[in-house]
Amino acid sequence: MAKEKQKRQQLKKKLLHKYRLVILNEDTFEERISFKLTRLNVFVLVAFSAIMLIVLTTFLIAFTSLREYIPGYSSTALKQQAIDLYEKIDSLEQVAQRDSIYLNSIRNVLTGELKSESINKDSLFKSFELDPDQVDLSPNKQDSLLREEVAQEDKYNLFETATAKVNFKLFPPVKGAITQKYNPKEKHFAVDVVAPKDTPIKATADGMVIFAEWTAQTGYVIIIEHSNNLISVYKHNASLTKQQGDLVRVGEVIASIGNTGELTTGPHLHFELWSEGYSIDPESFIDFTL
Repeated sequence: MAKEKQKRQQLKKKLLHKYRLVILNEDTFEERISFKLTRLNVFVLVAFSAIMLIVLTTFLIAFTSLREYIPGYSSTALKQQAIDLYEKIDSLEQVAQRDSIYLNSIRNVLTGELKSESINKDSLFKSFELDPDQVDLSPNKQDSLLREEVAQEDKYNLFETATAKVNFKLFPPVKGAITQKYNPKEKHFAVDVVAPKDTPIKATADGMVIFAEWTAQTGYVIIIEHSNNLISVYKHNASLTKQQGDLVRVGEVIASIGNTGELTTGPHLHFELWSEGYSIDPESFIDFTL
C-alpha cells in the first residue's frame, strides 16, 4: 500500500511539476515569450484541441458543401436532379404507353379492322387508373331499370341520338355519286363517293391533322381530329396537301381524288366519320349529291 501511495504521489508530482517554455531571439538570446506549464496542462490543452478539431471537421462535413469533395458523398443538387429526372422518365413512359394504344386504335381505323367500339383517348387513359378485377361491374336493380327505360326511348329517336354526338354542321368533302353506302355489318364504316380524278377534297370541319401517310391497302390517307371527339378519315387519295400536325379550316383543300392502294376499284373517296370512338353514317349529316 505504501509503495502504491508513493507511486501515485510521484505521478501527481510529475503531472503538476512546473516547467517554463521560453521563446528566445536566436541572434540576441533575448527572451520574447515565456509560459509556465505543467504536464497536466499540456495534456489537457492537447486533448481539448483535438476535440475542437474533430467537432469543427464534423460541422464542416455535415453542414457545408465541402462534404461533396469527400469520396462517397453526393451533391444535394444532384440528388434532386436525379429525383426530377426519374419522375419525368416515369411520366414519359406512361405517355408513350398511352399514345401507343391510341395509335394502334388509329391503325385499326385505317385497316378497317375496328368494330363499333370506343377508341376515345380519354377513356383509354382511364383504363390505366382502374383495375377491372377490383371493380364490381354487375348492374344493380336501379341501373337495370334505367337501362331498360333508356333502351325503350332510344327505339324511337335513333337519329336524335346520333345528332347529339355531332351537334354542328359538316361540310361535304367532295360531291359525287355514292357507289357503296355505310354498312357496319360488312365492316364498311364509310361511304365511297365517286368523282373525277384529282378533284379537290376538302376538310369537313375545322380540326388538326393527326395522320397523313401512305398505306399499302388504302393508299394516301389523311385523318383529321375535330372538336366534340369527332374524327374524319379520307382514303385512296391521289395526293395530300397537308401534313401531320397541320391545322385546317372547314372547306380547306386537304387532298385530291385518286385511285391509290390495293383495295380501290377506281377514282373515288372512301370517307369515314367517327364520333366518340363510334363509327357513324356520314350521309346522316352530309349531302354528297351534286
